[in-house]
Amino acid sequence: MTSARIHGGDTSGRTAPIRFSFCLDHGGFVLDLELAVPGRGVTALFGPSGAGKTTCLRAIAGLERVPGGFLEVGGEVWQDESRGIFRPVHRRALGYIFQETTLFPHLSVSRNLDYGRHRRRANAPPVDSDHLIGLLDIGPLLDRRPDTLSGGERQRVAIARALLASPQLLLLDEPLASLDLARKSEILPCLEQLHHELEIPVIYVSHAIDEVVRLADHLVLLAGGRVAASGPLAETLARLDLPEAFADEAGMVVEGTVGASDPAYGLVRLDFPGGSVHVAHAAEPAGRRLRFQIKARDVSVALEKPRDTSILNLVPAKVVAVAETAGAAHVLVRLDAGGTPFVARVTRLSRDRLKLEPGTAVWAQIKAVAVLA
Repeated sequence: MTSARIHGGDTSGRTAPIRFSFCLDHGGFVLDLELAVPGRGVTALFGPSGAGKTTCLRAIAGLERVPGGFLEVGGEVWQDESRGIFRPVHRRALGYIFQETTLFPHLSVSRNLDYGRHRRRANAPPVDSDHLIGLLDIGPLLDRRPDTLSGGERQRVAIARALLASPQLLLLDEPLASLDLARKSEILPCLEQLHHELEIPVIYVSHAIDEVVRLADHLVLLAGGRVAASGPLAETLARLDLPEAFADEAGMVVEGTVGASDPAYGLVRLDFPGGSVHVAHAAEPAGRRLRFQIKARDVSVALEKPRDTSILNLVPAKVVAVAETAGAAHVLVRLDAGGTPFVARVTRLSRDRLKLEPGTAVWAQIKAVAVLA
């Protein structure tokens, strides 16, 4: 390739949404989905075990044939049972990464990657192998066999092999679920960098909200085989009618730009529409885009700007809505800070004492140590 971007197969329908409709009865479990998700970026299928995430992914891959199902990818119909269309698995231009990698154990890493190259369709543009190998940091592994690799290394090789086939769609089924914390920390930065460079859509299955927050652009929340919510990540996380789905992780995600770094105190200032926050983070160059998560439990509100406080982040905002929660003691307060949504979890007593209601001007208080970048 002439650029560093990683392209898929046919680029004519690159931004066309992925549309599917699946209704499947597995005895005690019913999958009933009708969705359109973006044709670019990372869409996360999120939900508890048994929500239908993997079944949905298998149906998209063609591993599970859904009677009456429909699937369109990049403007191409891969399944439409009403017209007798069902493209078999081997003819679907996709890469599928499982929880447990499926590398050929008798082949070196280099020869496993060759298998991916050989699967590329004749009309698909080639992927820059050297760039991809460097991006996933697998150059030192090329002569090794899969049984000598760590779980994180095997997953990186599996992702590279899938992408070398120039797929139109990449499916990842909880690729970090079998890894320990150290291996997750090893592979997540690679996935983040890959996210920035991929031109093809990715559907990422996970029940770990921290992975979703770091990687996803669009969030589909599944519950009991049905869609509970679907939309851009930040907007969906900030909804007040879904907190129970995220348990103690309820909050929001904000995209910010590095304004300044303070190595002496280990802080970075991130600017966003409506204000800025300080984050405990290694120094970053000014202008770099960073995504950060702020959990509702780490946001408090004040009617007047606090003085002489240890809390560094004070953001002016207005109350948009207040919602009850399942817990008797707390409510969720949605705030608007110059167009950027925030969510605070406060006690019902604080809501009543401060008379918090839509339109109330407040200061959102966020501990720097609580902001996850």
